[in-house]
Formats: sequence, structure tokens, C-alpha cells
Amino acid sequence: MSNKNKPGKSMDAAQSPLDFALGQRDNATLHMVKNALQHKEAMLAYQPVVLANDPGQIAFYEGLIRVLDSTGRTIPAGEFMPLVETHELGRMIDCLALEMGLNALLAEPSIRLSINMSARSIGYMRWMRTLENGLREDETIAERLILEITEASAMMMPEVVISFMDELQQKGVCFALDDFGAGYTAFRYLNEFFFDILKIDGQFIRGIHANPDNQVLVRALISIGRQFEMFTVAESVEGPRDAAFLRQAGIDCVQGYHLGAPTTSPVWRQDGKIKQRA
Repeated sequence: MSNKNKPGKSMDAAQSPLDFALGQRDNATLHMVKNALQHKEAMLAYQPVVLANDPGQIAFYEGLIRVLDSTGRTIPAGEFMPLVETHELGRMIDCLALEMGLNALLAEPSIRLSINMSARSIGYMRWMRTLENGLREDETIAERLILEITEASAMMMPEVVISFMDELQQKGVCFALDDFGAGYTAFRYLNEFFFDILKIDGQFIRGIHANPDNQVLVRALISIGRQFEMFTVAESVEGPRDAAFLRQAGIDCVQGYHLGAPTTSPVWRQDGKIKQRA
């Protein structure tokens, strides 16, 4: 029997070599994430979100999930979340990120922290139990917790998200609309969502000081935020000239490597040690 007829030995006849290679890579990524979750080989990297007019003043931190592969290498969420988003693994990652974020808030009462979530996790009982248990631990946690939902995720099931937000905002939890401008938000929903924070997608922010088109777009997005009484944050601020333009344009907060890289050793945990970037 030739190799092409042996199961598991080669790609399907209809597959291109590229499709086969991508499939193999995706399977390896899924295995890596599953293994990391089983052994809880994950952590949060904390990135500061600072006031545009006073960069020394931190408004809150964003907790960014990281997992470790078999070699101990730290893998950021951007390398695996798009693949696992529609799998139960995505829900498990949301659970672990929320659990670690709530523990950080419990351990350090001086901080506010945002944690990313998918709208799909709203109906995931384990995630909901994690949230409810965490909020019961300390009465101040709700008012220090920010849940970030991407524009694309929120628009996937807007009515569910609106109801969920309304219930938790009554308890003091804040919500951020992440990656705003990257999707197709129906503006009629902005009146109903009542997001507290609007985070402008980094694709419009990087190099904005030299991009007149993005300058117009970002000014418009800032105006939308003001109109709907949302605190505005620019993501992916990577240089002083971009930060200066955004400050002049009236952005409330900025976030990015120019202001602070994500670190797994934030100031409240350092105990005199040097920061580690992740």
C-alpha cells in the first residue's frame, strides 16, 4: 500500500500543502493551550492604562492572559485566542483569566483591573460561578473590576450582552468596549449598551501623528465616546508623537509600549525586584 493511502500519513487529496501545514499548526496550538490549561501553566501580564494628560497617573491595568508552552516559552493571547475563541477552550481561558484577575484584585486593594471576556462566556456556567464567587469575596472588587468585550463579540449577541451588563453595572462593575472601530457596531446599540469605557482599536493609533486619515477617524471616535459619555482609551500607543497627538485630540487615556509594556511582575508584586516583560 502506498503512503498516500495510509490513514494519518498524509494530507487529504483535496487539501493543498499550505492547508495541510496550517491544519497541523492549528492542531499543535490547540494541544498546547489544552495542556497549559490542564496544568494551570498560565499567568496574567499587567499593562498600565494611563491618563493622557498625566502619564504618571495609572487609571487601571489590563490583565492579559499568557500561557506557557512545553519549553516554558510565554505565549501571548494574540497567538492562540483567534483559534480557540469558538471552542470550549476559549471559555476555559476566560474562566482562568477571570479567576486570576479576581485574585489580584483581592490581594491588592489599591488597583483597578480590566479582564477580557467573550460574549460567549456569558452563558458558560463555570465562568458565571467564578465571577459570582469573586464578587462575594470582597465588597470593593465589583467597583474595581472592568470587563472588556470586543466590538465583534458584543455585536454577536447584543441583547444578551445588554442584559448582562445592566445586571452587573448595578453591582458596580464597569464595562469596556474593546477594539472599537475594528468591527461593524450598529450605532443604534450604543444608546442601549451603556459601555463605561471605549477603547479605540490600535490599527488607527499606530503612527497616527503622520496619518491624516486616521487622525480624522480617531477624532470622530473620540467625539462618539464623548457623546455617549464613555471614557476613551487609545490602544497601541507606541511613540511620543502619537501620544502627543492623542493628548491634543482629547483622548482620556492611553495604553501601549510607549507608556508601559505588559509585565508579569507589576509594581505591587515586585518587592524590590526588576520588572519582567512578557
